[in-house]
Amino acid sequence: MTVEQRERTLRGVRSFSEESLEACLEGHDPDTAGSHALALYRDVVETVPAYRAFLAEQGVEPGAIRSLEDFARLPLLTKANYLQRYPLPELCRGGRLESCDFISVSSGSTGQPTFWPRFVTDELAIARRFEQVFCDSFRVTERRSLAIICFPLGTWVGGMFTTACMRHLSSKGLPVVTVTPGNNKAEIFRVVSELGPLFDQVVLLGYPPFLKDVVDTGLAQGLDWKRLTIRMVMAGEVFSEEWRTLVGQRVGWDDPVFDSASLYGTADAGVLGNETPLSIRIRRFLAEHPDLARQLFGESRLPTLVQYDPHQRYFETVDGTLLFTGDNGVPLVRYHISDTGGVIPYARMREILAGWGFDPVTELSRGDRPATIRELPFVYLFGRSHFTVSYFGANIYPENVTVGLEQPGIQEWVTGKFVLESKEDGDRNRFLSLTVELMPKESATPERAAAIADSVRAQLLRLNSEFAHYVPAGDQLPRVTLLPHGDPDYFPIGVKHRYTRKG
Repeated sequence: MTVEQRERTLRGVRSFSEESLEACLEGHDPDTAGSHALALYRDVVETVPAYRAFLAEQGVEPGAIRSLEDFARLPLLTKANYLQRYPLPELCRGGRLESCDFISVSSGSTGQPTFWPRFVTDELAIARRFEQVFCDSFRVTERRSLAIICFPLGTWVGGMFTTACMRHLSSKGLPVVTVTPGNNKAEIFRVVSELGPLFDQVVLLGYPPFLKDVVDTGLAQGLDWKRLTIRMVMAGEVFSEEWRTLVGQRVGWDDPVFDSASLYGTADAGVLGNETPLSIRIRRFLAEHPDLARQLFGESRLPTLVQYDPHQRYFETVDGTLLFTGDNGVPLVRYHISDTGGVIPYARMREILAGWGFDPVTELSRGDRPATIRELPFVYLFGRSHFTVSYFGANIYPENVTVGLEQPGIQEWVTGKFVLESKEDGDRNRFLSLTVELMPKESATPERAAAIADSVRAQLLRLNSEFAHYVPAGDQLPRVTLLPHGDPDYFPIGVKHRYTRKG
């Protein structure tokens, strides 16, 4: 028995159970976030053997890091230069793997799968993000809630981590009951049909494309989602506001701003930030004004926009990519996660929006459903930059194509999944290839392919200035191929979908 771990658990559980969400999040001075990062750095230097060895190899004297300016000169951590170079126990405090109590595995989408140890207190910190969503958006204190975990279960991080966080919310006294069908659609439908009517609201938690597939398949089988009060928590993928509106219409949301939330989650450190009614309202405004979005974010695509607790996760940017510092089973200092994005302080965001005549805070404070506004900073992310297709020098993003498939007259017979490629024909001329998955029982016709091609071209011209200016008019129309639901070559069932391929 390790007395220190028992005491750490008791302290963590007591703090999580007794400290209100308001006390945890209010009064956070952004200027103090750096002091929390420095304190974590000093603790990691003292307790984590791999980090001490890493600094020594980099020629860094640990005691010389005294200020935030010094901190900003620390070498970046990556999977290659840190996580894959040291034995797993040495990445943990005290060089002891048993200082943690659970191990998850990353998806391995950019290489070999990685093991991520953690301790129950790490889950408690992440459970705050779920508490924020369930309380501020879903009003869980007023509604008995059934949380249905639709992430895959097993060693992969999403399902088990989310399940643990849901149970922590229940242990705090919130009226949440959790059930874990995973990504088994038949079991999800059984749970929804038999248990859903016993609760005031049903929250589906999963990857966005899978949740849409669940909704559409349920409708095809006669499931009336609108008889229940459905909410959604999503992670793992950027989606458009058109997608959010479409899904909301199919399940009967009153207001997508309050009825859904996306998480910025990673296997590396759990949840780094979460959507709030404020961040969603801002994002929906920017979706309607792509020129303003381009001014704010610097790209012709709409990123995920979340708020985060600067005392739990300290963000920095280097060359347009994100770094974070945060405590975990494997604590990370200036970890380069390779996500393209940036940070916008709360006051700065309000100032920018005011310059465009938009005041979301006042807007959300009106009506019979006023939002809880947390004055927390924003972080935005586009995802990994290599998930793009280069065509005539223009970077084409899956997010641009998605909007074209979500237009009326098309959205009813496609799943939303596609594969975008830049290919060559027999004369070595480049063309844009778009392979689209049909809904079950839907058929491919030349008219449908032409409708998709026209819609996608229109949205690319509207949203992507590079496409509009770089691609000759005669080459802007994609060549569309329609494939049946679950095609094994392009749309295999049960695996994480990739929206681009290198031609």
